[in-house]
Amino acid sequence: MTEAPQQQALVIPQLIVGLGNPEPKYDKTRHNIGFAAIDALARAWQFPLSEHRKFKGQFGEGLAPKGGKIRLLKPLTYMNLSGQSVQAVNNWYKLSPESVLVIYDDMDLPLGKTRLRLSGSAGGHNGMKSIISHLNNQNFPRLRIGIGKPKGAEEKENGKTVSHVLGKFSATESKLMDQVLDFVVECVELTFKQGVEKAMNRCNSWNVNL
Repeated sequence: MTEAPQQQALVIPQLIVGLGNPEPKYDKTRHNIGFAAIDALARAWQFPLSEHRKFKGQFGEGLAPKGGKIRLLKPLTYMNLSGQSVQAVNNWYKLSPESVLVIYDDMDLPLGKTRLRLSGSAGGHNGMKSIISHLNNQNFPRLRIGIGKPKGAEEKENGKTVSHVLGKFSATESKLMDQVLDFVVECVELTFKQGVEKAMNRCNSWNVNL
């Protein structure tokens, strides 16, 4: 008699983390699209965000639409120390790594493209390196938002890459990213209803209207 296959538990986020840098000069830069995503979620769900010293970040919590209790976090530690903030929240609420969804920028994705995954490496992103190190685990979901590569930039042209990542979106790009952030809200809400794995179909096939 063969055993029935075990039903895999749905991965439902309980903490949404957006990555960025805290100073005003980094506001609305490509590298801070994770912060912009948390702001969009906070607006959509009417969650107040406030600075939380224990968590080293801006933090808010409430009931998600058609979901349970959800927490939003913007680490204020600077990008390469983001893991300190995430670990502080995880330890306080005794959350598993699988219940943390991290939203961040990805230069290897075309502008406005989104990619939802259940796990993976840091892919050279310093914020992700820090979170993986502090959680001692890379099996947590992440939603990457494409910021594109600078025109004509080669891999070795580090200066051009840095200025692109820390640069601000043009007026045209900003309008496009407003659409992307609206979709990010839809995508995250889908993870509550269907779990991350099923939500991947929708989140990874969507294209922004250029």
